[in-house]
Amino acid sequence: MKVSRLSVVVGLLTPLTLHAQDSRTPIEPVPQIAVTGRGEVKVSPDRATIQISVQTRASTAATAAAENATKTQAVLAALRSLGLGNDQLSTINYNINPEQRYEPNREPVVIGYTVTNTILADIQRLNQVGPVIDAAVSRGANMITSLDFYASNTEAARRTAIASAIEKARADAEAAARAARGTLGTLLEINIGAYSRPPQPLMMMKQAMEARADTPINPGQETLAVEVSTRWRFIPGQ
Repeated sequence: MKVSRLSVVVGLLTPLTLHAQDSRTPIEPVPQIAVTGRGEVKVSPDRATIQISVQTRASTAATAAAENATKTQAVLAALRSLGLGNDQLSTINYNINPEQRYEPNREPVVIGYTVTNTILADIQRLNQVGPVIDAAVSRGANMITSLDFYASNTEAARRTAIASAIEKARADAEAAARAARGTLGTLLEINIGAYSRPPQPLMMMKQAMEARADTPINPGQETLAVEVSTRWRFIPGQ
């Protein structure tokens, strides 16, 4: 009995399914306008990172390394005295390179060694940037290889840039619709890209000097940009 009832149900559904397939009508594509908008917002940095290096040279690797260690410890002590904690100071590079003299038709001769220890300082108050550089250079650092400013909280600025990008995309889409002798319909899709900012200029090598003025620092502003891709319904004119 169970098998018989199942066969009846299938037999009844099959013609209905075939009929539904036969009654389908082709769906016409919806006319659309695709536009990308870019929104930009100026933000003021409130943080900075500085790469500070101590480079030493000596006739042997051991001597160069020992001198480097002494100077690096002095630099770290000076930075800690300014209130920087261990979570703000990290070693990001350490290398020992032989210095060689080249002469024609002879094997290179090692004449000394260079040791470089690079520290990354994460500065959480911009008024500390100048004093950090001065303190590091005065205690033995002889290379400042980069200075990068950044904003620690950009969420509000990012949302403002998104709104600006969508407004620009709508304006461009409306202009395109008018040029095509139609009108702009409803918004169909929004894709928000990742925000980006241009890299800050690097502060290149600074050699230590016996007497100089305090290092002036001006972080300026940075531009936060967001790109938004949109698709709109296009209503053709009559």
